[in-house]
Amino acid sequence: MIKNYFLNKNGLYQILVLLTAFCLALVAFRILYTGEWMFAFLIWNLFLAYLPYSLSSYIAREERHMSKPFLILLLITWLLLIPNSFYIITDLFHLRKQDVIPLWYDLALIMSFAWNGLIVGVLSVRQVEKILQQRWHVYEWLFILPLMYLNALGIFIGRYLRFNSWDVITNPVALIKDVVYLVIHPIRNRFDWCMIICFTVLLSIFYLTLKKMSKMNENEKGTQ
Repeated sequence: MIKNYFLNKNGLYQILVLLTAFCLALVAFRILYTGEWMFAFLIWNLFLAYLPYSLSSYIAREERHMSKPFLILLLITWLLLIPNSFYIITDLFHLRKQDVIPLWYDLALIMSFAWNGLIVGVLSVRQVEKILQQRWHVYEWLFILPLMYLNALGIFIGRYLRFNSWDVITNPVALIKDVVYLVIHPIRNRFDWCMIICFTVLLSIFYLTLKKMSKMNENEKGTQ
């Protein structure tokens, strides 16, 4: 039954399932081989990375039947969650030479999770971009650059300020205070802003590259 369900899905879905299984297998083997739980947190980070993709997939399926206020509410929720998909690429910061296992193994492990998060992030953004273009005719760059800026800011807030998406509700005062400090002291926080700007450009390039590759593939299929 599970096998038939898997085989009936499209190729992209199958690749995501296999990629996720590969990520989990790498972590499981490392835990069994070393007796350490060092990278088990990546499983949680990957779960968080899939949340916005799951939400955007739901919105893409049901948005025609949604009221405008409900759709906007879901899109705002998605906006708070989407940095989690791209945040996982910064887990490469945890790469260290270990005596218990080769460095290449940990590199492959973290890269697998990072690539998984990046792919579902790009897919999720693309789903929302299509919805906005169809509903409100939003121009590509007016959507991508501001969104990737917010993603980069979210990555900075999560990695360096150590806030999570739910802190918007559970700890808004501290979150706003730190963000305001970042904004009103740009010179003092110049290296932080350099990181945010750099990641804005990097994520935009990632997204546009994968998007154009997808369109090229569709065009090639159309000419066959």
